[in-house]
Amino acid sequence: MNKRRQFLKVAVGFLANAYLLLGPIFSAARWVYAKGEKTILPKGTKRDSLIYRDPKSLDTSNLETTPLKDFGTMGISDYEVNPKAWRLEVNGHVKKPLQLTYPEILGLPAIEKNVLLICPGFFANHGRWKGISMKNLLEIAVVESDVRRVTFSGPKGPYEKRERFPIDDVLRNKVFLAYGVNGKTLPKRHGFPLRVVAEDYYGDDWVKYVYKMTLDKI
Repeated sequence: MNKRRQFLKVAVGFLANAYLLLGPIFSAARWVYAKGEKTILPKGTKRDSLIYRDPKSLDTSNLETTPLKDFGTMGISDYEVNPKAWRLEVNGHVKKPLQLTYPEILGLPAIEKNVLLICPGFFANHGRWKGISMKNLLEIAVVESDVRRVTFSGPKGPYEKRERFPIDDVLRNKVFLAYGVNGKTLPKRHGFPLRVVAEDYYGDDWVKYVYKMTLDKI
């Protein structure tokens, strides 16, 4: 019995030491494998070759930015917004609901990311999007515990569209609200004053003319 206990003690100690030694190696290997699941697009990749691809399967770090004049668009593109009257509503399960003016939006901490938008079968835009740091915005609104999803709505009226995203993607700024693209103010046809930018999602989820975001627990 004593020999058995001694053997188990030695075995457990060996496994613990092995984990400490090899754990970082295994973690790095998992990261490389995860990165390897994405196809790395070489510089010079033609945008037309991407219109049937799944954006979450693509590594676009080498992809050139699409000139704004060449951007494709979908859905309503002529919705008029009065910036002076417009507000971004942040409601739902938050302790401090917000109604932010356009100048207040521009005054929030910002992020800027290259993100690929694919409208399957039609076009692919690789833009340099600038917008709101969503983590900071949700800290201001004081999100309640157990919130799981964020719903974005726009434009207000008969053409309103709603899309929901996991809160984790929003907090990590994989999904955020943009007010600029390629160094310019977001054009009307692309959703001025705010549109959803959703990394790894198809373009149909990228709501334009956003006026409201709602925090949900379901």
